[in-house]
Amino acid sequence: MKKLLVLFAFILYYASANAQQDAQFSQYIFNGLYINPAYAGYKSDININSFYRSQWTGLDGAPTTMSIAADEAVANDKVGLGLLLQHDAIGAQSSIAVYTNYAYRIQIGQDENSRLALGLGVGFIQSGVDGNKLNPVQTGDDYIPIGYHSFLSPDARVGVLYTNDHYFAGVSADNLLPQFMGSLQNANALGVPVPKPHEYFTMGALFDLNSQTKLKPSILIKDSPSVPTSMDVNVFLLLNEKIWLGTTYRTGITLYNKPNLPTGLPQSSAMVAVVEFFATENLRIGYAFDYSLNKLGSYGYGSHELSIGFLLKNNHSNRSSLDDPTRRCYF
Repeated sequence: MKKLLVLFAFILYYASANAQQDAQFSQYIFNGLYINPAYAGYKSDININSFYRSQWTGLDGAPTTMSIAADEAVANDKVGLGLLLQHDAIGAQSSIAVYTNYAYRIQIGQDENSRLALGLGVGFIQSGVDGNKLNPVQTGDDYIPIGYHSFLSPDARVGVLYTNDHYFAGVSADNLLPQFMGSLQNANALGVPVPKPHEYFTMGALFDLNSQTKLKPSILIKDSPSVPTSMDVNVFLLLNEKIWLGTTYRTGITLYNKPNLPTGLPQSSAMVAVVEFFATENLRIGYAFDYSLNKLGSYGYGSHELSIGFLLKNNHSNRSSLDDPTRRCYF
């Protein structure tokens, strides 16, 4: 099994060396700032979320991802501010990114919860590869880097998000700057993966089934010209305003022809189970389990994702979401 993973990670490393794929979270709906900088300030109060994901558990070199995000609204909820830190590793690859995020929030109509937010995030990303973690079949291969090499670049991300109490929709893009940096050629020569732009589209709704149960369907489409397009179809049930139970079907889709991708790639797919529990009105604890529906599922123990979220009273906001942590459709 370990030999199989080494071969798999080796292939994955070279396939992604020029087009690093963004890390994914199954609980993305509870980690809005990771998807879209326009999410900053959405909950008005100080919103802190941490996530840890271990993918393909049981396989050496399997991906691990960590993310910490914090945001709040200021200026009478017209401005959202946020900070996002993330770390991603798979095999010999690793990346660290830090972004400050700004969102200008425009009230639509008379409903104060109906908002159009325009978001911008700026920061930097460091992407690297550790040649000591690669185990080549043939020694002296010039394509295998010696030691650790990294690529540091400023970066930017943009997004638009519309929300009200019942619906949300957003589009965003990240990794906008690294491909234009002057040291890009040197990074490619050393085998360092350089992040490429990714685009996201999200949409969802919240419906009352009865006084104790709410239904929240949503979709996420993640795309880049250099990697296969993926889509998450999610369905959540909220029970007694305390527990979210959800499931996701994740699959690859074809939106348009991508000349940079080999033809005939198999469409990956997975099923996800999610549970979110409100220990208090301002403390959320979540867990997600992913199981691959293709051959990779038989070589590991699935993917595990833990999350913890806090809401703290924001004295700069003219309203508070602490009174009802479930009243908005986009968590």
